[in-house]
Amino acid sequence: MAAAATGSKKSLHDQLVDIISDYLGPAGERFVDRQIEFHLKKKPDKIVTKDLAQLSEWVKVSVALLTDDATTVDELVGRINKLK
Repeated sequence: MAAAATGSKKSLHDQLVDIISDYLGPAGERFVDRQIEFHLKKKPDKIVTKDLAQLSEWVKVSVALLTDDATTVDELVGRINKLK
């Protein structure tokens, strides 16, 4: 979901989707949503800044299963952590 046409700031969920999509393409939103739902036990639109520490750890583990490129994994997690 994009920010409203009024120029309002993107939601935290949308910012996460943007970041993850840079690495996983169109699968980014589904990946983020599944991480939030399964590991944080909440609806993706209910994520808040204090959830990011736990979420970034789960993303790190999950993406590390998809690639052996530790630099890319660290970069991704670093971008998520900057949202805090």
